[in-house]
Amino acid sequence: MQTPWRRLLGTALLLAALAVPARPQAASGFVADLSHHLIAITTAFSGTEVLLFGALENPSSDVVVIVRGPLREQTVRRRSRLAFMWIGKADLRFRNVPEFYAVAASRPLDEIASEGELARQQIGARNLVLEPIGAAGLAREEIDEFRAALVRNKRRAGLYYDRVAKISFLGGKLFRTTLDFPGNVPPGNYQVQVLELRDGIVQSAQTSGLVISKIGLEAEIYDLAHKDAPIYAMASILLAVAAGWTASAAFRKR
Repeated sequence: MQTPWRRLLGTALLLAALAVPARPQAASGFVADLSHHLIAITTAFSGTEVLLFGALENPSSDVVVIVRGPLREQTVRRRSRLAFMWIGKADLRFRNVPEFYAVAASRPLDEIASEGELARQQIGARNLVLEPIGAAGLAREEIDEFRAALVRNKRRAGLYYDRVAKISFLGGKLFRTTLDFPGNVPPGNYQVQVLELRDGIVQSAQTSGLVISKIGLEAEIYDLAHKDAPIYAMASILLAVAAGWTASAAFRKR
């Protein structure tokens, strides 16, 4: 059995050990940050830009920035044409699909890394890992067709970059790029990942968070549409009827 003074001594040593600051981890080969970490969507929102900037220790390194989020399930429908109509033929659902995806790089991607490294780091929309749900019975080629259609639809909506944005260097070590977010960018939590590559291999990485949120009347309408869809639909119909009646009344007065 321990005596009281031994217990007291043990407690004192434990507190002393906890009081010693943890040894900091080795610094990465760069530092980077965003001009702001919150994008507010209002009724007048038509898109915005966010500046990403940083500094490299090794000027011979390349930099790649990946922006993705929020992750949601997505359904891709394949349609076929019958006479003058398009009819649904099949659909496939994917999980953890980024609603928005963008890439910026200091050089063309094929000059920075091999296809294997680009695929391993999911750099580029074609390298995104999109897991199908309920794909039993579908051939690999069919799944790839649905996947390509998903990416194509996102690009058409402006939510996936159709080109790699340029990262510019100032003085060899300082770098910057502008991230463009369209007016239809979905609200949610985004991940901004900055990679340092040298000799085609990722040397260090840093991840920052970015929040896109609706505020004011836009937020109330969005919440109503998602939480009380029947009420939102009825309100929309009544508003349309009221607007039509007002316009008709004004026309008759003329």
